[in-house]
Parts: sequence; C-alpha cells; structure tokens
Amino acid sequence: MTDWPYPRWIAHRGAGKLAPENTLAAFRLGAEHGFRMFECDAKLSADGVPFLLHDATLERTSNGRGVAGELPWAALSQLDGGGWHSRRYAGEPLASLEGLIRFCQANRHALNIEIKPTPGTERRTGEVVANHAARLWTDATQPPPFLTSFAPDALRGALAAQPGLPRGLLLDTLPAGWLATALALGCVAVVCNYALWDAATVAQVHAAGLRALSYTVNDEWAAERLLALGTDGIITDRVDRFSPA
Repeated sequence: MTDWPYPRWIAHRGAGKLAPENTLAAFRLGAEHGFRMFECDAKLSADGVPFLLHDATLERTSNGRGVAGELPWAALSQLDGGGWHSRRYAGEPLASLEGLIRFCQANRHALNIEIKPTPGTERRTGEVVANHAARLWTDATQPPPFLTSFAPDALRGALAAQPGLPRGLLLDTLPAGWLATALALGCVAVVCNYALWDAATVAQVHAAGLRALSYTVNDEWAAERLLALGTDGIITDRVDRFSPA
C-alpha cells in the first residue's frame, strides 16, 4: 500500500472507556468527539455471524454467561451489552459487524477490524470476517476496512479469502522473526504495543515498506514520543483528551 489512506488517530473500541466498548453507542460517541476512524473486535457466533466482542466470554461486557462463540447470533443479539458500563447505556445490544460497517459507510468513517477469534477458530474467523467486510464495504471512494490480528492463522485466513483487503500484524512483544512474519502474511502494517517502538524498529518497518501503528496510547507524553518517532497511527481510549485534528 503505497499511499496510506487512513487517519493517524484511531478510537479504540469506539470511544475507549467513555461508553460500553464495541457497541454502536460507543462509535457514535467517538464520532461526536471528532474521530473518523475506529477500531473494533470481531469474532463469530456459533452460526457464523461476525459480531463485536473483545473477550472470549460474555461476563465482563454483557449480562450473558459463557463462551460467546458457542451461542447463535439470535441469542447474542438479545443480550444487554451496555448495563455493565453505566445506567445510561443499559439495554444497549451487542453489535454485529454488519451494523458497524453500515454505520461507518453512512458517516464516511474508516474502520480497523481486529479479528479476535474464539480459541480454535482462528483461520475460519479470519476468512468469514474478511468475506463479510469485502461484501459489505461497497463504497469504493472510502478506504477499505483494515484487518488486524494477534493470531497469524486469522490473518492467513483473511489473506486466503480476500487478498485485496489490507492487513496488519498485532504484537505485544517482538519475538524473533516478527517482521518476517508480517511480510509473509502480506501485511501493510505492524501494530505494536506503543512501548515497543523506538527509532530502530520504526526504521526497520518503514524500510520494509510497511507502516508503524501503536496501541493503546492514553498519555500525552507517549503520543508525543510516537509522533516524534514518525509512526503512522495511534489507537487511543482517550477520545476526550486527544483531538484527531
């Protein structure tokens, strides 16, 4: 990807911690703060519907119980995904990936879809999420969804299913061969824990023709350091602190 069409600032899970993560309410709030690109977590229901949830289990961010991927979408869609956060958002449903994509296209927002598979479903999740993203993202005048994952098998599935969609490798450490892995997966970017970036690693990534992005950046000193290093994207919870302009 010669030209990088995405904004530098990316709102984490919609609006960070200001609203229930990965719900449409969170993306609306992030947009109200001026953000024009959003990160979300996508996994599959038992009947293969991509929906938004970070954890493998439901307890932390809904009133459901158990492994989310073991339930059909009909059951998941009835859960309260907002009451855990605050009374203001009680009754907010879990969001489908389709619903978020339609919201982003209607408002001309860019989207980073983190493929977050239920353990054991990595490749299939990558394939299904990529196919849904390619089918639903119909506006060629907008940058396509940017697919990322910590799971190489999920990215392999996405590559096999939709090689035209851009991909990024997520990293929380820098194991041996990390850059070679990103290149082998046909990635256009490496998305690291922000503390991993220094001048040498940014230069390595840029020399390979890839972009350098960071998560989850919530402090001004960290953002200033990453900007000085010449990184290309910053994922943040603090939509109330950082102006994407």
